[in-house]
Amino acid sequence: MAAFIVRMGPLLVLWLAVFLSGTWAVDRGNFKTCDQSAFCKRQRALKPGQSPYRALLETLELTNTKLTLQLINDNNKVRLLLELYRLQGNMTRVKINELKPLKPRFEVPDVLINDPPTEPLSLLSQDENGVVLSLGADSQWLIVSAKPFRLDIMEGREVLLSLNSRGLLAFEHLRIRKDTKVDPEGAEKKEETDAANEPAEGEVCGRDEERSNTRTKTAKEDGMWEETFKSHTDNKPNGPSSISLDFSLPGVEHVYGIPEHADSLKLKTTDGGDPYRLFNLDVFQYELFNPMALYGAIPVMLSHSAQRTMGIFWLNAAETWVDISSNTAGKTVFGQMLDYVQGSSETPQTDVRWISESGIIDVFIMLGPTPTDVFSQYASLTGTQAFPPLSALAYHQCRWNYNDQEDVAAVDQGFDEHDIPYDFIWLDIEHTDGKRYFTWDPHKFPQPKDMLQGLIDKRRKMVTIVDPHIKVDSSYKIHNEIRSKGFYVKNKDGGDYEGWCWPGNSGYPDFTNPEMRAWWASMFAYDQYEGSMENMYTWNDMNEPSVFNGPEVTMHKDALHGNWENRDLHNLYGLYVQMATAEGLIERSGGVERPFVLTRAFFAGSQRYGAVWTGDNTAEWDHLKISIPMCLSLGLVGVSFCGADVGGFFKSPSTELLVRWYQTGAYQPFFRAHAHLDTPRREPWLFGPENTALIREAVRQRYALLPYWYQLFYHAHHSGQPVMRPLWVEYPHDTATFSTDDQFLLGRDLLVHPVTEEGASGVTAYLPGKGEVWFDVHTFQKHNGAQNLYIPVTISSIPVFQRGGSIIPRKARVRRSSSCMEHDPYTLFVALSPKRFAQGELYIDDGHTFNFDKQKQFIHRRLSFANNALSSRNLAPGSQFITPSWIEKIVILGASKPSKATLKTPDGKESLLEFEFDASMSVLTLRKPGVNAGVDWTVVLQ
Repeated sequence: MAAFIVRMGPLLVLWLAVFLSGTWAVDRGNFKTCDQSAFCKRQRALKPGQSPYRALLETLELTNTKLTLQLINDNNKVRLLLELYRLQGNMTRVKINELKPLKPRFEVPDVLINDPPTEPLSLLSQDENGVVLSLGADSQWLIVSAKPFRLDIMEGREVLLSLNSRGLLAFEHLRIRKDTKVDPEGAEKKEETDAANEPAEGEVCGRDEERSNTRTKTAKEDGMWEETFKSHTDNKPNGPSSISLDFSLPGVEHVYGIPEHADSLKLKTTDGGDPYRLFNLDVFQYELFNPMALYGAIPVMLSHSAQRTMGIFWLNAAETWVDISSNTAGKTVFGQMLDYVQGSSETPQTDVRWISESGIIDVFIMLGPTPTDVFSQYASLTGTQAFPPLSALAYHQCRWNYNDQEDVAAVDQGFDEHDIPYDFIWLDIEHTDGKRYFTWDPHKFPQPKDMLQGLIDKRRKMVTIVDPHIKVDSSYKIHNEIRSKGFYVKNKDGGDYEGWCWPGNSGYPDFTNPEMRAWWASMFAYDQYEGSMENMYTWNDMNEPSVFNGPEVTMHKDALHGNWENRDLHNLYGLYVQMATAEGLIERSGGVERPFVLTRAFFAGSQRYGAVWTGDNTAEWDHLKISIPMCLSLGLVGVSFCGADVGGFFKSPSTELLVRWYQTGAYQPFFRAHAHLDTPRREPWLFGPENTALIREAVRQRYALLPYWYQLFYHAHHSGQPVMRPLWVEYPHDTATFSTDDQFLLGRDLLVHPVTEEGASGVTAYLPGKGEVWFDVHTFQKHNGAQNLYIPVTISSIPVFQRGGSIIPRKARVRRSSSCMEHDPYTLFVALSPKRFAQGELYIDDGHTFNFDKQKQFIHRRLSFANNALSSRNLAPGSQFITPSWIEKIVILGASKPSKATLKTPDGKESLLEFEFDASMSVLTLRKPGVNAGVDWTVVLQ
């Protein structure tokens, strides 16, 4: 967020005035390009060619868990240690580190949920050229070539993936800085070898040392020991330490992932431009369709072809750049058609190069072969999506800021008066006492418990913001305790690191310290966070971390987290903040209640702690459109709980844009409206009764579908499968789906094509699946799969289709909040396939505790339609839960008219059901089965 701030020092107000002046758009000059990032420029100067690295086969050691092998750089004689692991679940891990570093290099902790279990590697053959290892799977092996070093993973005669095939492995080893005096004559003798492979300074490497004191000027120019960006100088006491490795993917034209970027779902080639950047930053009103870094960084890429899906997980938390090139990029449509007609012999290939500033090479190669396999493989490494409280999947109302308790009460009442459901109202930074988090403004929010109790009475909840910058104020308890315990991040000289943020001069807690995280968690206890109650949850913003007067609006890289520099672990900071906050919400309930925590910054593994959103977007049509691929990208790499600020954070949307955004947001996982402090109010009823009705209908559609949303998140929590997914995930062989990112699937069974064009009179949706059918959920009209369908639309249209062969539960009685609907009955929508078959599920638990996991208190049932019978059967015999909810109605799409419908229950009772049949649409409606949702039953059609 960014705007005018009250109660701040004059210097900060002046700085903010400059920062926010002019047009609302990102100042790209505040953020580095690759050419302005010294290590990226050095590494990128290294061109594909003969690698200087050679495998020393005589050092090979093979144990039951791993293979180790030394590599040597023939240019400088520095040795590296290669470790290879075959992991359970069809994965391979490759680690490369210095054999004898001057000091330990950073290895990312706390992201992997455990030490990945290994399987034995077996040596198939070895000669002077390399070794061949079996990977256990049928005809799957790994080849290590010695000179130059190269690693290939094969299946049969097919190369699945190659490492260092382009010779771009580069490892800047740690070294001691020599004399800083410049010898002009020596400075002219700059070595022509690429900087990434230069000999170590002050280290005996078997090379002449005649230039050892003459390269300071060159090193400074290359940013090896220090570099300056704008007014900030980054001192590098450990010198250059960057790493690089290339991966080649034969047969692949489509790669996805590495969020967060405001770009298309399919990643573009970066030839001739900047690489994609992964470096958590507070980017003010970000631009679209470029590879600039944003708030979060997940270094996971998926490759997909009609034959196979694979994944690459680059476990490194330092600033990272990713280059992508393709031998099919730039071909015209005519050229591609010519290749097809003439039978081009060129195999498509995508090459990917990862470049990180520090750390080690630690990469997990997930070999699929299906999309589902890759999701499971990644989840086995970093965990699954946290299972949120049911209410968190409902509608959230937010603004920077609701002014006071009276304003909160008025907005709450407005939803009731206009019959629009909502579950959470949010408070931004202005609710605090002078931006002191864990406090309340004593004048605007003097009785927070009264306010929260008013929400409890309506079965609603609140979220308050708690940011990880702490006002430096000796009268502020939180600051005093952090300082006294030594929990602040330190500057390079050992003092507490301080920078500007919303409170003015701020300290930054060192969340990498587990003791700090434990203390932070304890601050959410009800007796510590005064005024908090059980219906109050948390939002972590600005946790990149944002430092207004820091380089690139973030923390200096030479700031210290214990023994490690910020440059080593920068992208982990936001994950640790959300981790500590989520733990605090769990602890305050004695481990009973599931937390809800929203974060802006994130890393691999953040899915374990809550939700993310796409940051400070803008009320423009293109920002509405980009929310779809941004959330799809996050879902592919484990983060299902994603959404965008409905309406756009900056600027003011037209009524048409606002309505379309509500219609889109209602079908995205995290559904929150949010707006900037300086925008006009935009509660849903402020745009005239017609628009209020349109927004109401979109929100009500969300609430009716909450049983299905909840079921999808249950599966995401258990298996890592994304909730919101690209079409190719379910139709991996259909090339027409590979670049589609203006529509999506929710689970397998709902296809959504939001209207995201201004003034649209129609959209064209691709309905996948040859031989399948899709039903319009609003009209029940049936359409064949494997076609582009033109759909006329009006302002009230939300094109959504249910897959034939599926059963989806809904709740038709929409009330003021999801909690008010807890015991309401279900309506089952059965969409028959052409073979008159359908399957679905129903999942029910208490909606908010961990009892579903700890005590197996849940209901999970299989719903099946076959042979003219619809049945419900228990999928979890060991579970125990009782629900008063019942089945109120069954709607069967694509049905035939029966002569009668009979309900059979386990006690042997049979009863005839009333039904209606619409012959024009082939829709059969069975009324009032009245059977409990948690028991076995069968409806037989005759």
